[in-house]
Amino acid sequence: MKKDLHPTYHADAKVVCACGNKLIVGSTVKEVHVEICSNCHPFYTGKERLVDTAGRVDRFKKITDLQAKTAKTRKGKAVKKAKAAERKLEKEKAKIKAEIAENSKPAAERKKTTAKKATKK
Repeated sequence: MKKDLHPTYHADAKVVCACGNKLIVGSTVKEVHVEICSNCHPFYTGKERLVDTAGRVDRFKKITDLQAKTAKTRKGKAVKKAKAAERKLEKEKAKIKAEIAENSKPAAERKKTTAKKATKK
């Protein structure tokens, strides 16, 4: 091997976690500081511990609560389509009633109203 090419290897390098756990490992760096280690990681401990960075966890929970609340009050597409169909049916009924009323008039009055409609167009 060439001299001064490779970094120095420390067989007794320390790894210090934010939880206070200290480990001795081999590394090219003498001391390493980490946020989460195997002693405090939720995957290994089975406990859920959230590392809140600038309130992001609280913001996430607030957003999910708001989404759940609006989902309860929000109407689905099926409800909207049913209301639209109901409005369309009401218009058809009104149109049929108008036609029935028009047809029940005497013939002389019907000619006058149809003539007025034709001149308006």
